[in-house]
Amino acid sequence: MRYLIFVTVLWAFSFSLIGEYLAGRVDSYFAVLTRILLAGALFLPFLRWSGLPRAFSAGIMLCGALQFGVTYVCLYLSFEYLTVPEVLLFTITTPLYVALIDEGLKGRFSVGPLISTLLAVIGAGVIRYDQISDQYLLGLLILQLANAAFAAGQVGYAHLVRRFEVDAPLYRSFGFFYLGALAIVLPAFLVLGNPEKLPQTPLQWGVLVWLGLAASGLGFYLWNKGATLVDGGTLGIMNNALIPAGLIVNLLIWNRDADLVRLSIGGAIILLSLALNRRWQASNNAASYSGPGRPTAKP
Repeated sequence: MRYLIFVTVLWAFSFSLIGEYLAGRVDSYFAVLTRILLAGALFLPFLRWSGLPRAFSAGIMLCGALQFGVTYVCLYLSFEYLTVPEVLLFTITTPLYVALIDEGLKGRFSVGPLISTLLAVIGAGVIRYDQISDQYLLGLLILQLANAAFAAGQVGYAHLVRRFEVDAPLYRSFGFFYLGALAIVLPAFLVLGNPEKLPQTPLQWGVLVWLGLAASGLGFYLWNKGATLVDGGTLGIMNNALIPAGLIVNLLIWNRDADLVRLSIGGAIILLSLALNRRWQASNNAASYSGPGRPTAKP
């Protein structure tokens, strides 16, 4: 849980940096490509090229392609059809995809995580709801693909680690994550990127370096490591915790206007959803035991 909280704060600062110094000034695809290259440079020196199960390495590449590559390509495409408030609103469905994919991979269906994550979506909606334009269907579909890809990547990574139990630190295999992302973003930049909108100032390059090394490098690694240590409901809820965190950072540092009442109400609902999910998880674990240290028989 502490990893997810740390990355939530880290990404909250990063989103503000993107909005203040890069958005509309630097080509989005170039920015993402740069972030992948810098993040990959952190982990490739430690990458264990041999001795890992092929299915494990390929699975991590697929998670990177989904969670970083497909997600960011679709996210930037959605801005061509949606306003910024609409993008922020429609990203709040990510926890539902997290819960559904997690339950599906486990081959079961539990109501508890879905209820708690739905409550988190409601809380984020309270914070970020704004007027929706009439022509948004295509953008909505593209963004839902981004949400589903981001959810599938993090849930898939957690299940991979638990299934294979590789006898090596996670950072020795995480370089495959960025290789998978590069396979998606490099072609996207070559086809959709604008070479005329490269960074022009040392500040813009500095922000990109920070985003690449900290947000994309350290951030994605710790987020996915944290995903292996929590249940699907908690993971889904933490996906929406970034919304109030990002607003608070933006308000305190850049003094942007924010509806403090809606922020407080929505944040309280998200915290409530996290508490309910933890209680459900504790009750579910307790039901698996017939006594201290004695697990019940399962059919």
